[in-house]
Order: sequence, then structure tokens, then C-alpha cells
Amino acid sequence: MGGAGVEPTLSPPDTAAQQDWLLSMTDVFLLSLLTGLLTYWFFFRKKKEEVPDLPKMQTVAPPPRDSSFIEKMKKTGRNIVVFYGSQTGTAEEFANRLSKDAHRYGLRGMAADPEEYDLSDLSRLSEIDKSLAVFCMATYGEGDPTDNAQDFYDWLQEADADLSGLRFAVFGLGNKTYEHFNAMGKYVDKRLEELGAQRIFELGLGDDDGNLEEDFITWREQFWPAVCEHFGVEATGEESSIRQYELVVHTDVNMNRVYTGEMGRLKSYENQKPPFDAKNPFLAQVTENRKLNEGGERHLMHLELDISNSKIRYESGDHVAVYPANDSSLVNQIGEILGTDLDTIMSLNNLDEESNKKHPFPCPTSYRTALTYYLDITNPPRTNVLYELAQYAAAAGEQERLRRMASSAAEGKALYLSWVVEARRNILAILQDMPSLRPPIDHLCELLPRLQARYYSIASSSKVHPNAIHICAVTVEYETKTGRLNKGVATSWLRGKVPAQHGSGSLVPMYVRKSQFRLPFKPSTPVLMIGPGTGIAPFLGFIQERAWLKQQGKEVGETVLYYGCRHEREDYLYRQELARFQQQGVLTQLHVAFSRDQAEKVYVQHLLKKNKENVWKLVNDGNAHIYVCGDARNMARDVQNTFYEIVAELGNLSQPQAVDYVKKLMTKGRYSLDVWS
Repeated sequence: MGGAGVEPTLSPPDTAAQQDWLLSMTDVFLLSLLTGLLTYWFFFRKKKEEVPDLPKMQTVAPPPRDSSFIEKMKKTGRNIVVFYGSQTGTAEEFANRLSKDAHRYGLRGMAADPEEYDLSDLSRLSEIDKSLAVFCMATYGEGDPTDNAQDFYDWLQEADADLSGLRFAVFGLGNKTYEHFNAMGKYVDKRLEELGAQRIFELGLGDDDGNLEEDFITWREQFWPAVCEHFGVEATGEESSIRQYELVVHTDVNMNRVYTGEMGRLKSYENQKPPFDAKNPFLAQVTENRKLNEGGERHLMHLELDISNSKIRYESGDHVAVYPANDSSLVNQIGEILGTDLDTIMSLNNLDEESNKKHPFPCPTSYRTALTYYLDITNPPRTNVLYELAQYAAAAGEQERLRRMASSAAEGKALYLSWVVEARRNILAILQDMPSLRPPIDHLCELLPRLQARYYSIASSSKVHPNAIHICAVTVEYETKTGRLNKGVATSWLRGKVPAQHGSGSLVPMYVRKSQFRLPFKPSTPVLMIGPGTGIAPFLGFIQERAWLKQQGKEVGETVLYYGCRHEREDYLYRQELARFQQQGVLTQLHVAFSRDQAEKVYVQHLLKKNKENVWKLVNDGNAHIYVCGDARNMARDVQNTFYEIVAELGNLSQPQAVDYVKKLMTKGRYSLDVWS
């Protein structure tokens, strides 16, 4: 029993076995540890190394564009670059024409979008022999740069670059009915000289209220001789037509790769993705389309576009841009006259492989789609189109007539003005009136300008209608001197939009363009709004917003509207809505001019003059903000002159002092315009 507590004694062989066992356990442990480390290294460390490789999947995206126009010009042997600031496509068209002209003088030109390049490279242009920069600059809104020239404008304002080696010329596109006529062209011309650049030809000022085409031709015919003299070159005499694009007809094509009206990304209308802009419009459903006027020959309409789930945001005073479609009957008639199968799938490919612009419009597509969604077939064609088309007129008389109208001779300009512009002959009318003129449809598609978006002042407030945008418009319809009935592209197209109809019948491609036409920051600031006809549109949004602010308990200042129409019983737009706002105390004053309800015509400016004491008190004592919307040619100018008179009389100022007073209101953002011509 006592032996039970004694530790046994191990013999030598047993001790060796124990050591072997301990060694094997150590080996197993070390082996396991090593295996674990290897496993960890192999799987986990490798995964960590693979993480940086994930972005390599993005290599399918196109490489970043070269932002140096200098390097591109050197690579392609160009010495003239024509930059364009274009909102509606006209400045771009002029730039293309100038760049094509260059070959006639032994030079090579390229048209360029300033948005795509680094304009600080202008200081390096002197590295290229016989180099010249031309700027075709349109002015948008109230003296603003176009969207694509905004960065260039900002750079010019901030730049301290030495441009002493730069030679330049500027052609501005503007409209004299606007307060800041050709402001962008004038600024670019002045600023480049301030930075040391050398002007080789005088600033050209095109006036769209007159004859912009003639202004451009007149400037251009003097510009090129100045270029020749400066560089010591001569015209080569080559006046032949030069095609910029080559036709490729697709006989076996996957229809999923064919554009059907999209502005940018293929199938973007089927698979909508924000953000939405000019190159990626949103397809908005028309939820309401009603006639506003109760009589008369015109058709004034109110439309509502549903922007739910689009993430589109807008402010009162912004503009909505819509992409219209041409009338199918006009498209079909062009196809019939030219004997073309409009459903042929084709591409027009740029012969200049280095050009950023691979096609004149999205390709591949059909002729029908191009003529319906991409090309302007309703405006009178410009002289360069007539010149190019002349070669296809079989009758000598018709060919000579086209060439004469495209010439810079006074007789030719007069003929173009009367036969094309004043008669409002579009391309279809020209083809109809010149039976021997039968151009290839692909060349016609190359020559016609792009169909542009149409802008409308938004007639609603996002505070009240966050998921809808309202439009107020009048359909354009008139008889030409040739007896044809011409219709406005966008308004006729919008008129046919049927709410809640399935398919494209109720869809409108649109996006929002921001505006400077804004309500005062303080709701208590009085507002004085003048908007006859459809010029009432933005003020509906303003009044809705002021009503909403009042409901929120904000102190809202006086809200005064001067509105005008032809007849009280025919076209008094939004009469019930305005009466309701008056009853609610939001619209504190409503003055309506019915221009044709009496022998003497009465317009909004007459009512302003009649109420001059109240107007002066609001503006001078109440620091009211003035807003004018509508026709720029007559109404806006007359209203502004009326303010000069009121300010001079009640402010005891001279005429020049009164003008200065109003100009200062504009500078301070207290006199805003949203006008069109």
C-alpha cells in the first residue's frame, strides 16, 4: 500500500524512446507552423498584392485626350486654329468655314472647341511658322460667354500670360437688340491685345438682328487679304469643293449599335443615367398640355414635364432646353425628291483622322434619323451650303444663280437676301424651286447645320413643383412670300405631345440650363416684374415661390406684375391663377395692358409711365428688383427707355444721369433681363 506513492524508475531504453517522441512532436509543430506561414503568405499576402490590380479593369476606357492644341497642330501640319464659342451652332459653323478656307492660301486650318483644350498654350503658338489664332465668339444672354467658352473667359480674366508672339483676329456674333451687344467678342479682342498679342485684322461684329451671314461674309472677304499680306502668301485659286466626311453605307449592321436620335451615349434613351445635360438629356413625360388662349388665330399652350427620379434640380428663373424633332412630312419629301431610301444605315466619317469630331452627328444612323433629329432642315441655308450645292445643279441657270447668291458681290448678297432669307426658303423649298438641283443626300447631310435645342423660361417654382417643370409657349406658324406655310420646329412638335400616351408621343428630351435671372436673396425685397405674352413664364415661378415663402412664415415684400396681351377675352394667360394670387395677398399689384382692345394700342410701358410715382417709390425708396422678360427687339427696349424717363423726371436727373442710374441697377443685379429676339 505504501509503495503506491513511489515514482517508478525508467530504464535507459525508455528514456531514448521518450526523446524520439519529443523530437517528433517538435518537428510536427515546426512543420505545422511553417505550413501555416506558407499558407498565410500564399493566400493572404497574394490577395493584398492583387488589390492594386483592380483598377486595371478600367483600361477599356478611352485614353485621356491630349489637351494641347499646339502639339496637335504640329503633328498634323496645321498653322491656323479657329476657336469657337457657340451656343446654337452658328459660331462653330463659321469656324469650320474659316478653317476650310485656309487651304486656298496654302495654309492649313483646324476648328477647335476651347472647352477641349488648354488655352494657356496660346503663348506657344509662335513655335509654329505662319501661325494664327482666330476666335469666333458668340455672346449669350446678358453679355455672357457661351457654355463652351466659359473656361476660356475665366482664364482670360485671371491670366497674366505673355502673348506677345501670338497673332490673332476675332469675329463676334451678337444681336443689337440686346443690351450687351457682342460683349464676348469685344472682350476677347481687347483682352488678347492687353496680354501682348498682335491683332492682324480688325474685330468683326456680326448682328443677328440684321443679317449675320452677310456680316460674316463681308468681314471674311477682307480678313483673308489681310492674312495674305501679313504672311506674304497668295491665294492658290483653288475654289473646288472639299468634302470633310466620307460616306460608309452599312449593309450588315447590328441595329443595337445604330443611333436612333440619342444626343450622346448610344441607347441613352433606353438606359437613362444622371447627371442630365446637353449631351445626356432626360426623357421627360408630358403630363399636361393645354391650350391657354380662348380665341384668336394663335395657339398658346401650357405644358408640364415630369422630372421625377431624374435628380434634376432647378431654380425659379432657370431655362429648360428641349430637343425637338423635324416634321416627318418634310423629311419624307426630301427623301422623295432625292430618290433616297431614308432607312439606309450609314456613317459619315471624318477624313481627318486626327480630328476630335469623328462625325457631323451620331453615327451610324439612318438618313431618316439624321434628317429628323440631328439636322436643321427648316431654316434658310447659309451661303456656303448654296456654294457647295451648286455643283449638283444640272441646269446652267440654276447653278449660276446658286453661285451668285454664294458670292461676295453686292448683287449676289441682295439676291440671297431676297430669294432665300426674306422668302424664308428652307432646303426643301430650294430643292422644289430648282428642279435640276439633286445633290447626293450624304453631302447634303454633311452640309446642313445641326438641329439645336430650344430654350424656354421655366414657368414654375421647384419649391412648389419639385418633380415638374412647366413651359409656356406659343406655336409659330406663318405664310412665306412664296405661299408656303412654315411652322416652328419645337412649338409644333410640343403641341403634338399627348399626355399619358405610351411610347415617344409624350416624351420630351430635356435638360436644365442655369440662369442669372434670380429672385432677391431677401424675400422682403420688393420685386417689379414686366412680362407681356409668354414673357409671363418666369414670373409664374417667381410668384409661386413668393407664395410658398409666405406660407413658411417669411416676410415677403411687394410683388408687382405688369402683364400685357392683345385681347382680354382671347389671350389673357393664367388669368385665374393670377387672380388667386391676388386674393391670397401674394401678388400685391397686377397691371394688365390689352394692346388691341381699343383704338390706341396700350402696352406695358404705357402702364409703367401711368404709375410712375409708384414705380419710382418701389425702385428708389424700396430698393425693388426689376425683371423684364419677353421680346428684346421692341418691348424690352421700350420698357428700358420708359425707366430712363421715370428716373429722369422723378429723380430730377438729366438724361445721361438717368441712363447711368439704370445701368448701375443692372450692374448691381437689380435690373435683370430674360429676353429673346
